[in-house]
Amino acid sequence: MTLHHDVVSDEDWLKSRRELLDAEKELTRLRDAVNQKRLALPWVRVEKEYVFDTVEGPRTLADLFDGRSQLLVQHFMFPPGWRQGCKSCSYMADHIDGMNKHLAHHDVTFVAVSRTTLTEIEAFRARMGWDFAWVSSHDNTFNVDFRVSFTPEEVATGHIDYNFGVWDRTGEEWPGISAFYKDDEGSVFRTYSTYGRGVEIMMGTYAMLDIAPKGRNEREGMDWVRHHDRYQ
Repeated sequence: MTLHHDVVSDEDWLKSRRELLDAEKELTRLRDAVNQKRLALPWVRVEKEYVFDTVEGPRTLADLFDGRSQLLVQHFMFPPGWRQGCKSCSYMADHIDGMNKHLAHHDVTFVAVSRTTLTEIEAFRARMGWDFAWVSSHDNTFNVDFRVSFTPEEVATGHIDYNFGVWDRTGEEWPGISAFYKDDEGSVFRTYSTYGRGVEIMMGTYAMLDIAPKGRNEREGMDWVRHHDRYQ
């Protein structure tokens, strides 16, 4: 379908573009200010000993840092019983392998965590062709504690405590990203978590679509997204 849009002279376009640039610069300054507030956020010591099932064997949360001081975790929606990982979480994860070399060389380890078994994780990871670390929280309460997985009893109430507030949309699994720091003594601290649309920070494709002529071109959030091996 052909787009219909205002068409103007070079001079008028340049005037409009400069006005937009002022707004973009304001957004950049605001983002920088929010980033400073994020860095100033107080931390919480992680007291619970979480043990994950990994391809290297059982590993604690502290082990997942893999020799670095910072850890980023994608709370990947893939509970026991699902035939495949969430398509939106997969869309997020598609962006990781390219970034991972840069993250690793800047003292940051990335790992995805899901509740399904490691066998199911590895089968799906092979199908998708991903290289990043992905571990199972099948035998611990990590997902529930970080409010990305919810019990049948919680879902039955008609609301859940997700994204730091009451969420009227229910379901057993929701996406998120969490950040952790490990000090020289081995103590682990939760420094940040984001949920809801906050997880768009992993979706570089959206940033590119936002500058394309049709933008995101969605009827309803992410209705067009498929697992990357399911596009026609």
